[in-house]
Amino acid sequence: MTFIDYIFDSALVLLVLVQLKERTLTTKSLVRPLVIVAIAVANYLHGIPSAGNDLVLVAILALIGLSIGVASGQTVLMRPGRDGVLARAGWASACFWVLGMGSRFAFAVWANNGGASVIGRFSAQHAITSGEAWTVALLAMVVFEVSGRTLVLAARRHQLERGVPAPELA
Repeated sequence: MTFIDYIFDSALVLLVLVQLKERTLTTKSLVRPLVIVAIAVANYLHGIPSAGNDLVLVAILALIGLSIGVASGQTVLMRPGRDGVLARAGWASACFWVLGMGSRFAFAVWANNGGASVIGRFSAQHAITSGEAWTVALLAMVVFEVSGRTLVLAARRHQLERGVPAPELA
């Protein structure tokens, strides 16, 4: 992993950790993670491999990312405030978010420090044709995680702005 890889992962984790304090949920705060992910995609996406089961790997990790992002977005605590909708990432939301970001980070560290042979065998057994397929799959996971969380938060904010009460979480 490069220094830039660490910066991207850390920035995305810090965005949620900063949200542990209640703040107004602005369009800027919704768009910020999308911009960070767009920069990562622009830096790492060099094509979409489609041979073998590459697209299956991409789809599976994208769905996992979407599930984690939606769970993170659903567990954000939100309420109407004087200056707009107030949001605070509770511990459940932060745990989902860190689970997604942390799992990709741990996979990358493992892959670069002894796990490559295991990944190679797994790839050969499951018709995953290249390291690029893994890169694209991990990017899809983060794109869908961030997009899922952002869309859930935007929809929930819109409901609160219209006066529709947010469902209470148990």
